[in-house]
Amino acid sequence: MTKEQSAPREFTGWHMLGVMGLFFGTIISANLVMAWNASRSWSGLVVENTYVASQRFNGKVAETRAFAASGIEGALVAEPVSIRYTLTRNGEVDRTAERVVAVFKRPVEEHEDVRVELDREAPGDFVAARTLKPGQWIADITAMAGEEVVFRQAIRFVVPGDRK
Repeated sequence: MTKEQSAPREFTGWHMLGVMGLFFGTIISANLVMAWNASRSWSGLVVENTYVASQRFNGKVAETRAFAASGIEGALVAEPVSIRYTLTRNGEVDRTAERVVAVFKRPVEEHEDVRVELDREAPGDFVAARTLKPGQWIADITAMAGEEVVFRQAIRFVVPGDRK
């Protein structure tokens, strides 16, 4: 064996710099990919202004209690080709609501949010010819008589089907 064959290779400063570059490059690349995916999949915003939302919360709780005491209830059904909302008061059809407006939102993203005004089909029965994509939704529903709010409700529901 010659002297050249048995001598170990030297580990130079350039090798160390390359190893450190690969190490930190991998970490930085992984963080950039995760940050990009996070920014595209969730807005991170639950409300625009948390202070204002906190101030409105007690008013919404009082309003919800008043609706519950009046005996009014709403039921939402997302059918394959339409959305149906039915209002009852103490088990009977509610005749006070003239129009219903619903805002359908995804729980964690904003780009599919849609505002729909449901048509009155019969007293207490409202329908919109609209199809929602499969998955989880939150419906913020407001029933009105003229300009007066008769009932307000938030419903979390799931539209069955394959998410594509």
